[in-house]
Amino acid sequence: MSGEGSDAGDAPADEPPVVVKVGGAKAVDPTGAVGDVAHLVANGRAVVVVHGGSTVVDETLERLGIEPEYVESASGVTGRFTDAETMEAFAMAMAGKLNTELTARFRSAGVDAVGLSGVDGGLLAGPRKSAVRVVEDGKRKIRRGDHSGTIESVNADLLADLLADGYTPVVSPPMAGDEGDGEVTPVNADADRAAAAVAGALGADLVLLTDVSGVYADPDDPETRIDAAATPDELAAVEDAAEGFMGKKVMAAKEAISGGAGRVVIADANVRDPVVAALGGAGTVIERSALGEGTDERAETGGETA
Repeated sequence: MSGEGSDAGDAPADEPPVVVKVGGAKAVDPTGAVGDVAHLVANGRAVVVVHGGSTVVDETLERLGIEPEYVESASGVTGRFTDAETMEAFAMAMAGKLNTELTARFRSAGVDAVGLSGVDGGLLAGPRKSAVRVVEDGKRKIRRGDHSGTIESVNADLLADLLADGYTPVVSPPMAGDEGDGEVTPVNADADRAAAAVAGALGADLVLLTDVSGVYADPDDPETRIDAAATPDELAAVEDAAEGFMGKKVMAAKEAISGGAGRVVIADANVRDPVVAALGGAGTVIERSALGEGTDERAETGGETA
């Protein structure tokens, strides 16, 4: 990583861990994040990486002759509908291909990385949703056969033990879906929200890397980036401005802070030193104070999209 000596990259003993979410879209290059994580870890900062993989999942489905399907939830958020066939491809792409390849990249950069899916050790767990409420042609319907879930628990002890032993966990969906009868099924979970759950459980700062530099007041104009939200009114402005995939990232940011995380930064993965820059305030920074008091930010959505 370039920029050695950056204050944001040097880790005092009392600095919280950092959770870095690397996006799964083709436009998101993980190279800068890999170098920055290596720099942070070398300087004593505890880091957990969470990654998505929407593009590779879609490409895997297409190679198998399966059409990717996205649905709109009753709360207006678009997510993947994951039937049994799609779930097989999802696990192949995420826990098999992407997690292994990204873990290898970190190890090549000198990071003692350990790849984990959310199923391993019950790392990410919650009830499976086999039926979801969706909106089709303006009408609310129930779709059955889904393999998705909402993360309700994080095995923070597992992550803490790995971090204490000098490892850097690299985490991906699927999560462990509780069927209600003691059985566990791997199911889809949104990677932004997985990162939020991990950050909340560890009391970490969260960096959500994507292919734009933050939330724009005008979605077509990068010059209108909203730099910070420290009050509920400022957070409401961020929510109003967030469109499409960015709406889910803002939702994840709120869930992270509600769950116990420090600040959240939505930032560009493709700039120089993206994680260190984000920790230095380059992006849209959402502070704990923006949520106010006593807010539960969980909402029903579909599965992974980025």
